[in-house]
Amino acid sequence: METRRLFPPDLFAPPRLRGDAEGKGAVVPPSAAIVTLAAAGLIIGSFLNVCIYRLPRRESVVWPASRCTSCDRPLAWFENIPVASWAVLGGRCRTCKARISVVYPIVEVTTAVLWVGAYLAWGWTPLLALRLVFICALVVLFAIDLEHQILPNIITIPGTVIGLAASLALPPGWTSSAIGLAAGGLFPFAVAEAYARVRGRVGMGMGDFKMLAMVGAFLGWPLIWMTIIIACVLGVVIGGGGLLISRRGVWATKIPFGTFIAVAALICAFWEGAVIEGYQRAIAAYLTWAGFV
Repeated sequence: METRRLFPPDLFAPPRLRGDAEGKGAVVPPSAAIVTLAAAGLIIGSFLNVCIYRLPRRESVVWPASRCTSCDRPLAWFENIPVASWAVLGGRCRTCKARISVVYPIVEVTTAVLWVGAYLAWGWTPLLALRLVFICALVVLFAIDLEHQILPNIITIPGTVIGLAASLALPPGWTSSAIGLAAGGLFPFAVAEAYARVRGRVGMGMGDFKMLAMVGAFLGWPLIWMTIIIACVLGVVIGGGGLLISRRGVWATKIPFGTFIAVAALICAFWEGAVIEGYQRAIAAYLTWAGFV
């Protein structure tokens, strides 16, 4: 099968809008698009920080305005500049000198990098807009589950609806999206239910199933299956290691599986062709080794 390139060879070719096979459309230099998306990613990343902090606390993400979480002082506009404000202030509140978590600039930079990467992968196409929404949802779910071990319904359920609805006009197509949604939500639920009955304890939370359903709606089949496999491998290697070395904190008792789902989903989205090709080769190698072919 043909593997889609992450960085298409025409990236810095003539300023014709990429993704327009017929050459119709606006003229947008790729360098300008990259700068624009990087800046927009930083700004959106700042808003995602608000979501990451407030959603687990069931607070509004639009009101009140941003404020110090320690002294509750409203922030001035120049204290809300992504990355720069944190660096200039030395990672501390201007008034009470309380520490400002390094998570804030990390989320902003990560979002900007992923947005630029999405442009490099999908060009200036309708699919790019859908992938940007998907990336934002994954960033928020990654951070919230890592800290709080919850996956808010306000992200996963609307995300599932958006992914399925968009599939009516965009890849992976509504059939693949519906299968991915069902496989992502129902198969892991059946496995977890069986585990709970055999071991007498819960192995996965309902939030994980809803998040997998959302990923399946966006990526379709078979990428949802690959997402589950990669997330499980990451959970065993990284999460299992964390359980062994952690003597305190949440990783001493549980693994934030949603965090690994987010990473796995990003891998499958950006490297779709390579992931599927690798899976097919692994299956073929196994069948050959087992003597079936």
